[in-house]
Amino acid sequence: MDYISSVDELEGLYGKVGAPSLRKVARRMTPTYRKWILASRLCMLTTVGPEGTDDTPRGDDGPVVLELDPGTLALPDWRGNNRLDSLRNIVRDGRVSLMFLVQGSNNVVRVNGHARVTADQELRARFEKTTGKLPATITVIAIDEIYIQCARALMRAGTWNGQDHSQDLPKVGDILAEMTNGEEGGQPYDDAWGARAAATMW
Repeated sequence: MDYISSVDELEGLYGKVGAPSLRKVARRMTPTYRKWILASRLCMLTTVGPEGTDDTPRGDDGPVVLELDPGTLALPDWRGNNRLDSLRNIVRDGRVSLMFLVQGSNNVVRVNGHARVTADQELRARFEKTTGKLPATITVIAIDEIYIQCARALMRAGTWNGQDHSQDLPKVGDILAEMTNGEEGGQPYDDAWGARAAATMW
């Protein structure tokens, strides 16, 4: 199999980029991009570090990020499994990308920028839930560019068509049992998951 080894060769296969694809790029929040991003409750955070790349979903029960100013976003880190893959990467290499999704829309909005992690109490308090819980840390993102992605990928996948394709998927307990030769996981793990998740959601 031959692989493409130059940008010129790659671009020759696709042709010239359309003007709208370049003109839609903003360097900071605008009224339309602000409305879109603050409607999103789910984003994908991509980071890069010495061990490679990492991509993780981040979700909330309201806007998934807070706008600190037109050039800066704040993303809370709610406690989870404490792997800290994304946060470790950011501490060592601040380059990040975010992809914002809004349920029902086949478009996504993408943000590329540079991030830092803070445990600043005042900023954490801005995300406080009614339960009194605060995020462990906040990722502060300086925006380099914002742009909207066309809808073709989500349309092809039928993302919001209301169908459930998950019935035959292995559960987390199945995967964990496989990876540990049965030492952990299995049905007991999955049975207990709901209570664990509810206790640590916020």
